[in-house]
Amino acid sequence: MNDQSDQQPQCAECGATSDQKVLLSCVKEGDESWVCVHCLPMLIHGAQ
Repeated sequence: MNDQSDQQPQCAECGATSDQKVLLSCVKEGDESWVCVHCLPMLIHGAQ
């Protein structure tokens, strides 16, 4: 059985963990994921 409570959340964009960067929880279409503060502006403003 896979116990996910031992796994650290990771940024859905870059894979950073909460040990490396601040992560924020987000929900899209009912699916919860995580995004770090470094990748958040790209999600808000789009890739430039």
